[in-house]
Amino acid sequence: MDFVEAVNTARSWLQTFLLNEWTLYQFALIVVGYFASGFLARRIEPTLEARARTIKGNPDLLRVIIAFMRRLRWLFLIAWLWIVDVVLLRFGWPSYRWLVATALTLVAAWFVIVVLTRIIRNQVLARVVAVVGWLYFALYALGLDRVALTALDSVAVNLGAVRLSMLLVLKAVVLSGALIWLAVLIGNMSSNWIQKSADLTPSLKVLISKLVKIGLIVFAGTVALSATGIDLTALTVFSGAVGVGIGFGLQKVVSNFISGIIILLDKSIKPGDTITLGETFGSIRDLRSRFVSVITRDGKEYLIPNEDFISKQVVNWSFSSDYVRIDVNFGTSHDSDPHEVARVAIETAKTIPRVASRYAEPVCWMTGFGGTSLDFRLRFWISDPSNGLTNIRGQVLMALWDAFKAAGISMPDPREIIMKTPAQPEPRSLRPAAQPGQPTAPRV
Repeated sequence: MDFVEAVNTARSWLQTFLLNEWTLYQFALIVVGYFASGFLARRIEPTLEARARTIKGNPDLLRVIIAFMRRLRWLFLIAWLWIVDVVLLRFGWPSYRWLVATALTLVAAWFVIVVLTRIIRNQVLARVVAVVGWLYFALYALGLDRVALTALDSVAVNLGAVRLSMLLVLKAVVLSGALIWLAVLIGNMSSNWIQKSADLTPSLKVLISKLVKIGLIVFAGTVALSATGIDLTALTVFSGAVGVGIGFGLQKVVSNFISGIIILLDKSIKPGDTITLGETFGSIRDLRSRFVSVITRDGKEYLIPNEDFISKQVVNWSFSSDYVRIDVNFGTSHDSDPHEVARVAIETAKTIPRVASRYAEPVCWMTGFGGTSLDFRLRFWISDPSNGLTNIRGQVLMALWDAFKAAGISMPDPREIIMKTPAQPEPRSLRPAAQPGQPTAPRV
């Protein structure tokens, strides 16, 4: 009998609610807002999309804009429902806005979760955010959020004067993760804007970008810990002991980080420079907090720790000037005219496009008399060392070969033996007679 009465009570309440004129009004307002939001979204989306396509070099900002732009209908619907809810709350009874308030909560929850899952690149993290978000909003819609929060707060452990509950830990993790993620996103956007500035040097751009990111992350972490209500002074001893252990473990990491700051401040290297470190020759692609990205001519990308650029000898081919002097050694045969060889070599070097003849004229010097050749050294300058050094040497040597061949200048051959006087056979009468038992000398 009790069950039947409960069913009848629920049925009567449902009929009363559905047949209530304010329920019909709220439903009509929701439907009107839905179609009006769709109409506005279709009119505004093409304009926003055209402007979004003009954004270059800032993928994070473009991803956020697209995530919002594709869901303008729901954004406009949220704004409409919020206005209706405020008006009904102002001029009517709370029961007159129940359906609108519920719809506003669900639509806002769906909008926030969908936008976040589209902005977050990590698919696993995006799914976790979606599940946790829907779970919380479901509890909120059912009025069970306070019960769940109280249950989580009851699971706690005391660490001296600090009470750590499950609710406090979850709040700290969620707020810290959300704020730090937001700080990194804003830092990446600001970094892209800074990189487009034409008034800053490359090193200063990287330094400002890193300081902005670090400052935002530290600020986000501080705000998150303060918002959760964690007393940091109570964790001083514990954090000090942990900090000492982390300091020993992360000694190299801190060293590379500080080295990176020093590199950016003294401007010893910058993106685009051509450097040689040990056996690595290439151009600097990017400066990071822990390493420097160097791309070699064969397409390999070396991630060199910042500490190596402080403690080791680094050759920066474009530190103060882009001009680099190249030496090419070669030799010609002894019967060549050294004056003619030097003239042909200089004229040939001037015909190579990469040789910077306007900066400094090529020169050719005779450096020695070799055993089989006359030794020369051709010197010239180039202004683009990042395009390679071996290839320009090869181009010059190939051009010298063609020029010497056309001018009749021969190259030395170490296997060639030159006889100044012809060899004469010895007369037979002057040969000593063979003694008995001795072999006969072969005839020439």
